[in-house]
Amino acid sequence: MSESQQMSGGAKSPLQRGGGDPASRGRTTIADGVVEKIAGLAARDVVGVHAMGSGFARTLGAVRERVPGGGKSSATRGVKAEVGEVQAALDLEIVVDYGVAIADVARTVRENVISAVERMTSLEVVEVNIAVSDVKLPDEEDEEEQSEPRIQ
Repeated sequence: MSESQQMSGGAKSPLQRGGGDPASRGRTTIADGVVEKIAGLAARDVVGVHAMGSGFARTLGAVRERVPGGGKSSATRGVKAEVGEVQAALDLEIVVDYGVAIADVARTVRENVISAVERMTSLEVVEVNIAVSDVKLPDEEDEEEQSEPRIQ
């Protein structure tokens, strides 16, 4: 019997009991929707991002949210993710506030999204494509606000 077996009485340590490190005893999968939510929230945190998705998608989303079981949440609106076993790719559609430097906002969104997704999921983000679909002018009302009746 070796010296280490004599000291431990021949028993394996708790980490060795089932065949090694517990982290290696199974597989974790992350759904596309999880990555979409993380990315959507990270993008909305950036100053200069007014909304996510096209005007039509935002209007349709506002209607869906009022219907019970209406589908996609606003957190994922304007975000499409493709998730593999170790990598993810994202497409985002954003509306920016008038007057911001669009290239700077896009760069900050990209950095924020990559940081959040990689930190929370351990997936490698291989690309974040950003489409700016509209500019919110200071005197424009949001489509969500227009869909509600003005008089009650």
